[in-house]
Amino acid sequence: MGDKLITSAPRRFVKLGGLVGRVGASMLGERVRDFARSDLDKKVQKTEALVRNATRIVETLGEMRGAAMKVGQMLSLHEGMLPPEVATILRSLQKKAPSVPFEVMQYEVQGQIKNYDKIFRYIEPVAFASASIGQVHRAQLRDGRRVAVKIQYPAIDHIIKADLSNLRTVFKSLLAMVSNLDFEPVWQEVRDRLLEEIDYEQEAGNLRRMAELHADIPEIVIPKVIDEASARGVLTMEFVEGIPPERACSEDFDQKLRNRWGVVLMELLLRGLFEHRFLHADPNFGNFAFLEDGRVIVYDFGCVKEPPLPLVRGYAGVIRSALAQRPADIPEILLEMGLSKAGGEVPTELIESYFEIFGDILRPDPPYTFGEDEDLYRKLFDLGMANMGMAKDFDFPKDIIFIDRSLAGHFGNLCKLQATGPWRELLSKYVTAVGAAD
Repeated sequence: MGDKLITSAPRRFVKLGGLVGRVGASMLGERVRDFARSDLDKKVQKTEALVRNATRIVETLGEMRGAAMKVGQMLSLHEGMLPPEVATILRSLQKKAPSVPFEVMQYEVQGQIKNYDKIFRYIEPVAFASASIGQVHRAQLRDGRRVAVKIQYPAIDHIIKADLSNLRTVFKSLLAMVSNLDFEPVWQEVRDRLLEEIDYEQEAGNLRRMAELHADIPEIVIPKVIDEASARGVLTMEFVEGIPPERACSEDFDQKLRNRWGVVLMELLLRGLFEHRFLHADPNFGNFAFLEDGRVIVYDFGCVKEPPLPLVRGYAGVIRSALAQRPADIPEILLEMGLSKAGGEVPTELIESYFEIFGDILRPDPPYTFGEDEDLYRKLFDLGMANMGMAKDFDFPKDIIFIDRSLAGHFGNLCKLQATGPWRELLSKYVTAVGAAD
């Protein structure tokens, strides 16, 4: 049985506001107790408090779905700015949504698809996937084709718009508890992507464009849109089944095959950023499935980012400087991209710290294995905390939010696959193609 959605804007705000109050009181109490603790004890106790609060966040957002849950999912993919323990808890939001009863969802499909009875032979009543704004059912068309039907929850567009009027304050408070990042550009970008995701007609267009761009790339499989069975709140695609991520990462498959999958995912990312400038920007591992011949199936194109050319050139410049072991060139490139402290500078020591951590990925031999450094996320978090005072007044263009989200998400996926590959050669190949005159 599914849970009833909370659709009232005042009720949702009360629930979210109560969450912020509980978390805020907890964090304030921790700050007071910090005065009586040693530095090591403070660090342990602060992590424990963050874990408790992350659990509260997951429980509340998992019940609410809509924009509340979706924003929580988006934050869960920014692992570099969260303690690993907290990121792990927030990642459970990726699987948190319970399904809505089939009778309700079927009514939505019948209301939006003309000639419903002439198009569908049946839709399976049990959803095989549930998410923050909709769920997916297997089905068969009258002509015999097996399809997947992605159906939005009832009134979810109104729910999201109601959430958006409240969530800015709520998540600004929550994020401030773990980061000093300027929340406004983050919020603007999250809001824009959320409004795009509730339009399945736009997602269908993204699917068609992505399929066209990858028409000559056989290792990428993209389901075909069934136009006559799709609408603003219903998206029907051919059913393409593969090996789910959890099993793909298991001992059921040898490491050579996992390496092939990892290379395909890396090239999907690099191609989207540097060649197509049309980036699949929802790297949740559940949005991919795998085939034993090395191909990768890509699902869910609701969140797509078109990176501006100046930023693409900037990312290419940073990678070229890293490949050439020239970290001193990077601050100027970041300034050109619009990243700097309020005074218009980029601290060299900040660049060098991250350069040292990521240098191994670019080594020529032996090739880097993602996940070989099990403490990498911890190092990144500790580095972020150490540099918090330096980075808190950092300005950055909002367009990098979902680009960096894609980079970080794919990084995590490659770690799960423990993929080894020619990363240096791949990066060199794609950034070399990005010239200053592009």
